[in-house]
Amino acid sequence: MVAALTVVRRGVRLVVWLWVLGGLILVQGPTAQAGESETGGPSPRQAVQAKSFLVAAGHPLAASAGVEMIRAGGTAADALVAVQAVLGLVEPQSSGVGGGAFLLHYDHSTSELTAFDGRETAPAGVTPGLFLDAAGQPLAFYDAVIGGRSVGVPGALRLMETVHQHYGKLPWAKLFQPAIALAEHGFVVSPRLSTAIAADRERLSRDPAARAYFFTPDGQPLAAGTLLKNPAYAETLRKIAAGGADAFYAGPIAKDIAEKVHGVAANPGTLTEADLKGYQVKQREPLCQAYRAYEVCGVPPPASGGAIVGQILGLLGHFDMPHLKPLSVDAVHLFAEVSKLAYADRDAYLADPDSRTVPATGLIDSLYLLVRAQLITLDTALPTPVRAGNPPWRDALELAPGEAYEFPSTSQISIVDAAGNAVSMTTSIEDEFGARLMVDGFMLNNELTDFSFRPEVNGRPVANRVEPGKRPRSAMSPTVVKDDGGRPVLVVGSPGGSRIIEYVAETLVGVLDWGLDIQTAIDLPHIANRNGVTELEQGTALASLKPVLEARGHTVALVDLPSGLQGIQIIDGHLVGGADPRREGVAIGE
Repeated sequence: MVAALTVVRRGVRLVVWLWVLGGLILVQGPTAQAGESETGGPSPRQAVQAKSFLVAAGHPLAASAGVEMIRAGGTAADALVAVQAVLGLVEPQSSGVGGGAFLLHYDHSTSELTAFDGRETAPAGVTPGLFLDAAGQPLAFYDAVIGGRSVGVPGALRLMETVHQHYGKLPWAKLFQPAIALAEHGFVVSPRLSTAIAADRERLSRDPAARAYFFTPDGQPLAAGTLLKNPAYAETLRKIAAGGADAFYAGPIAKDIAEKVHGVAANPGTLTEADLKGYQVKQREPLCQAYRAYEVCGVPPPASGGAIVGQILGLLGHFDMPHLKPLSVDAVHLFAEVSKLAYADRDAYLADPDSRTVPATGLIDSLYLLVRAQLITLDTALPTPVRAGNPPWRDALELAPGEAYEFPSTSQISIVDAAGNAVSMTTSIEDEFGARLMVDGFMLNNELTDFSFRPEVNGRPVANRVEPGKRPRSAMSPTVVKDDGGRPVLVVGSPGGSRIIEYVAETLVGVLDWGLDIQTAIDLPHIANRNGVTELEQGTALASLKPVLEARGHTVALVDLPSGLQGIQIIDGHLVGGADPRREGVAIGE
């Protein structure tokens, strides 16, 4: 059955389509947005209020699947699995079981915050020259991406299983029922998915399986509103539901993945069934940084968000941000300046800590940040690129800065359940549609291109170089903020490629410094500077600051900054949810 529900949010009329499958109401989501927010950002949304639980995810159907699990007595961990299973179907350009993820979990019963690393790993057969041509020069990005060369060992599903084993209550098989039902009966292709297919038409259609799925028989990209079924994905999920993650990492699915990676004649990879079978999730200690009266916690390397969000905030802590207006030139200038310094350190030092010593805690050391903050003046921008600092780690200067391409095709899941447990997970297949290889109904990642293409510079090794078994550096920044009593007050994260860090940091400033609710903070127009150009979100009130910032020495560009923030604020046990109006995600709660 299909029905329509009209909702009014801040005077904006939205149409919400509802599908009823087996008694489960699934929300297809808003089809229209209008206006500009009070903070000069994109089309506004109203914060979602809830007393018991909240699920915020990148697609309405996925969020609804998570809500169904919590209504059935499940935990945030249970809901997470259901949400990700649906995201892999309805948002295949962004995440899925063919990719990886980083996750923070707060256990209300023990007050314990735990980080889980489900990042992809490089196959055993890679070499440091994986992304160099015959002349020793870096390949063009898409020459590296398309095909098997860029595929890392997926970690998302093993992460889902690990977290469920630790914190789940519902039967594992039940968590896949919404996704299986949607894959069998079909879901409506959203405008965002349709646009992504059309934009990537040539690359995506090279793979026969992807071409048959995403295009009509005469080769046209699927239009928005098309009912799309994926029986192959339904069958994959049935196997996983019955056999656990082992059904993915060994047996027919693993064989299909390895054969696909090796069988791409133009650009084969080295991933094998043995690589898949050997994959392990890493449990890591969260990286936390004091900010004002709060403690901001993220995932440590190879995720760079925990260290670099912490460094941005640690640097801003030396300035009076609470007394600056959100769109003031001083606030924008300071945010861009601290971002330059933070990204310089990120490029120099952050990598897989299991492959080399990484100075993650040194980058947020209070004395180090004091020295770095003194480089910033309010009236003049630092020339770029700025040099990396020398954090308290004696081997720092032995490394050369590296560069990696990081594109904004990722998704964020934020959940607080009825018992007070909380999850923030950022999940990705890296570039849009990953390696453009479809296997058994899902897309394979291209996460290996998150490594630096150059393994060394002027004879000095790059920290984030390609090596067998290594995990590529990531900008993913799932974040939990705790109050002075150790209780979570904010659960947030975002997609957005290498700018994820800045999207999350700016949202935290909005809530913690400027007192905005989570939705209004998400709506803020974006600022980014990755140690170069100061980027302002075009079409927003920030555009008017371009001349005055240029007068201070910034090189300014007005660009699209397509975040996909999902956040939950916890205020005296009351929940407030926010979803980014730049994408199609929603927050749903009761």
